[in-house]
Amino acid sequence: MPARKMRIELFDSEGNKYTIAFEGQITREKALRLLDLVELLGGMPSGGNPVINAASNEFSKYDKVRMIIQKHFPLVWFSSKEIQHTYEQEFKESIALSAVATYLARIANKGMLVRTGASNRLKYRSTPNFPQATLKQQIP
Repeated sequence: MPARKMRIELFDSEGNKYTIAFEGQITREKALRLLDLVELLGGMPSGGNPVINAASNEFSKYDKVRMIIQKHFPLVWFSSKEIQHTYEQEFKESIALSAVATYLARIANKGMLVRTGASNRLKYRSTPNFPQATLKQQIP
């Protein structure tokens, strides 16, 4: 497997920017350890999802929808409207309901969500093999 890169950018209360870069075999456990280190150094606010707080601007809307599903709806049925509402509260930015529905359809077509109901009342639920989308990995 080729080496991967991960970069975390943080800003402190004085507006200073800190950048931490990691290159190599990135696993979820290593990434979480790195984020724990950042938190211990006082670089991240306590509470909330550290990955979402640390670099939400680096993620696409699709990735953000996947993170919302993982964080708020890992085992329960949900609608596109619920995802839209949670997304807007979590990221403080609007997203069109049609965009949410499109992303959910794509995720379902990949086999990561189960879909049920009539076309105007679709409900979704994560499958057991829903992959984690917490960190953006770059190929050199």
